[in-house]
Amino acid sequence: MCDTRLIYATMFLFVPACALADGEVLVFKGYYKNLLMQSRTAFPQAENYTLDLNRLRLEVRGRPAEWLGFEVQYDNEALLGSYLDTAQFAQLKAASPTTYWDLEGNYLDSQSLLMRHRVHRGFVSFNTTEFDAYLGRQRIAWGSGRMWNPTDLFNPYNPAQLERDERTGVDAVLVEKNFSALSRLSFAYAPQRNAPASRALRYRTNFAGTDMALMAGEFRDKRVVGFEFTGRIGDAGVYGEAAHTRPKAGDAFTRGVLGAEYAFENTLTIGAEYYWNGEGTTQRSRYDFVRLFAGEIQSVAKHYTGMHLKYDVTPLLRSENHLILNHDDASRFLASSLVYSLSGNWDAAAGVQVFSGDAGSEYGRLHNVYYMYLQRYF
Repeated sequence: MCDTRLIYATMFLFVPACALADGEVLVFKGYYKNLLMQSRTAFPQAENYTLDLNRLRLEVRGRPAEWLGFEVQYDNEALLGSYLDTAQFAQLKAASPTTYWDLEGNYLDSQSLLMRHRVHRGFVSFNTTEFDAYLGRQRIAWGSGRMWNPTDLFNPYNPAQLERDERTGVDAVLVEKNFSALSRLSFAYAPQRNAPASRALRYRTNFAGTDMALMAGEFRDKRVVGFEFTGRIGDAGVYGEAAHTRPKAGDAFTRGVLGAEYAFENTLTIGAEYYWNGEGTTQRSRYDFVRLFAGEIQSVAKHYTGMHLKYDVTPLLRSENHLILNHDDASRFLASSLVYSLSGNWDAAAGVQVFSGDAGSEYGRLHNVYYMYLQRYF
């Protein structure tokens, strides 16, 4: 069982935090979130379900010395509802963790209630004027795309996931050499379960007001080279990235994103991006849904357009909307929500994810999700 290792790892990272309890360098925060949703499962069969997810995230970060820091984010979750009785949940629960270290476990598992805990983030940092190094479970945020990130291969992201701010961390070593305030060379190494380790170099700089980066590495059994940029044309932000991948087995392919974003003075922000997925196919009969549902890939077709719109209706109420169009099979995904700030620390939201398309299409296979949540920050 992983619970003993999880407890020891959490204690190892929390002990230095406790030692700093009387100092000024310790930061403690977190949140509690109750998320209630209703939908139907997509695999291996369609089953109606309701899920009530309760998450308590505790975060501690500190700096015992000028050159040494640490951060821990520890989750406790309680899941209730009919989703626990579905075949889809049974498959997901039996799957191996995607991270290298097994720092998660269930401590109560019944037909009506599942309680689990995990280390969401847990790393130490070593910082000097010339070098920064990070060891542990972390977020390596490469790429410039808002919905798709061809160069962000350490933390692949599904643009249709419900909690858009949640990113799975990677167990890795990240070392960065600072050449200037705008130029940096990064090296990342991440061991993998039952696969070759991933390793990559990335050089980031700024030229004529535009941030640019080059990346090259090996991700499991694939060699990848990539490029990204972020800049401005007038008052609009523009960005793009591309990655060419050469697997050890199979044909090479290229994936790329090109997008733009504009923020109006009335708080309206709109953006659009085009995604070319050279790994995908234009023939729905060749869609690889097995790898898609397993999380090994994030898209199955070749041509996509994504759009997002955010607007503060009032100082306390905001609207968030995301739309994805699959141009190869004409299926669509729309996520729309309203978020209301009850106070400085409380948010309440209600939203819907709408999937549409023909039978056998990418988004036509999925079912609408209706949800609401209450979140308290502290």
